[in-house]
Amino acid sequence: MSIVLSEQEQQRRLNLQGMIDLGINPFPAEEFVVNATAEDILANYERDKLNYKNIQFAGRIMSRRVMGSASFIELQDSTGRIQAYVKRDDICPTEDKTLYNTVFKKLLDIGDIVGIRGYVFTTQTGEISIHVEELKVLTKSLRPLPIVKEADGKTFDAFTDPEQRYRMRYVDLIVNAQNREIFVKRTKLFNAMREYFNNAGYMEVETPILQSIPGGAAARPFITHHNALDIPLYLRIANELYLKRLIVGGFDGVYEFSKNFRNEGMDRTHNPEFTAMEIYVAYKDYNWMMDFTERLLEHCALAVNGTTQATFNEHKIDFKAPYPRVSMTEAIKQFTGFDITGKSEDEIREAAKGMGIAVNETMGKGKLIDEIFGEKCEGNFIQPTFITDYPIEMSPLTKKHRDNPELTERFELMVCGKEIANAYSELNDPIDQRERFEDQLKLSEKGDDEAMFIDQDFLRALEYGMPPTSGLGIGMDRLIMFLTNNPSIQEVLFFPQMRPEKVAKVASVADYVALGIPEGWVPVLQKMGFNAIEALKEANPNKVFNDLGGMRKKMKLDIAMPTKDEVLAWFA
Repeated sequence: MSIVLSEQEQQRRLNLQGMIDLGINPFPAEEFVVNATAEDILANYERDKLNYKNIQFAGRIMSRRVMGSASFIELQDSTGRIQAYVKRDDICPTEDKTLYNTVFKKLLDIGDIVGIRGYVFTTQTGEISIHVEELKVLTKSLRPLPIVKEADGKTFDAFTDPEQRYRMRYVDLIVNAQNREIFVKRTKLFNAMREYFNNAGYMEVETPILQSIPGGAAARPFITHHNALDIPLYLRIANELYLKRLIVGGFDGVYEFSKNFRNEGMDRTHNPEFTAMEIYVAYKDYNWMMDFTERLLEHCALAVNGTTQATFNEHKIDFKAPYPRVSMTEAIKQFTGFDITGKSEDEIREAAKGMGIAVNETMGKGKLIDEIFGEKCEGNFIQPTFITDYPIEMSPLTKKHRDNPELTERFELMVCGKEIANAYSELNDPIDQRERFEDQLKLSEKGDDEAMFIDQDFLRALEYGMPPTSGLGIGMDRLIMFLTNNPSIQEVLFFPQMRPEKVAKVASVADYVALGIPEGWVPVLQKMGFNAIEALKEANPNKVFNDLGGMRKKMKLDIAMPTKDEVLAWFA
């Protein structure tokens, strides 16, 4: 047994061995059939008692009250918690009471997973419980859970530190049951959206994650290498260009929930790996897509929360259609007084500087307009609002506006100052598309590392002819943030990206001996928590000396106690 384990972890391993010594497999392989859940029992027992006379239930022990020959434990399954009543003579009907007296009372710990068979009843205090007639160990837990305690209105040992919760999501989901509901709602959102598309007759497809050219968005990609082909590859930043190839191929409507990867900054609304939904429908335009989008989101909000309304921070938002439609030019003029119509790149750059916006010479006209809108306009749109008709420089994959060639037929849906959807009347003119890509190449040469690559195969596909098409992309992570009132994207991702965990260096026995510490005292110091020399050096020598005496007595050690001067020398 490793000495660096905590005292509780060491005890749990002793309990594990105790079960094995009794012939009990702490990790059995055979199936344990479950025919009832906590949620089902608590919701339906009172009106259908006869149906709960012989139930089998499995769950994790979350608390226990041992009272002689009878005890109560609280078990948690995926649906909730329920109390179970364990009586010695019921689970040990023969003379052998080992299962109760030894296994249940001494070797089981909070966090262990057990299977029980019995019947449901109501206790004298009115609590619906399971009367256990058989008990089986299904999994031994070797680490203690951070069990929340309350006393005098104060909460202790709550597992609330965000970094720990994200890094050990499995523990978070065990002890913070309310956080499981976030991910249940996330799945409801995906199912609702998929149902809406399927009912409309559109087909779910899959496209490559490893791409030779990262296209479909302006973003910095992750780069990898394909050894067999000896070529660089990119993790996709978007799946747009592949889905459009399928429209060229003859499908009327295709969609995909895709994992995308962008090698950019991380904050409360951005994760380098994220989930997007993109859908493309032939013979439609962006006006049709706005109508489709607001009906889609109304449907999804109802499916997730049972209402079109949602709370996000201090805002009450409503996804009920229809949504207002405001052009980008109008929005910038409204909130800055500056009209971007007909302005040159230099004029827009100077205007941005006058607004106190940080800009530089690598930014083209589109990037400058995007910075102005992001800084001065975005945050003002709280209720779902379509921002339409973006300048052509901002939208290299979008059709020119039918009434104004300086604009494009594009919209973004803003909610609480954040974009959650982006859509176009898709550009299907291969000559125009080539010119737009070449403009992006010029931006890249100026130093814009988010400018798009030229995808020659996509241009070839367009030359075969893509029908008029409208496309829509929705950031699924951000949408579920709004539907569950979570301002941080890390809260709605099971496993958000984290910095590598710092692991404390554990010193060797030789490291301690080099300080003059007798080898026999090394395990004692480690048990006291001094697993690194640095930790020992930072301690109070007088306290260490006193604690050594206490540990010698507690552990009944038959080794000579060092003098105080000897201990002080360890810290010299």
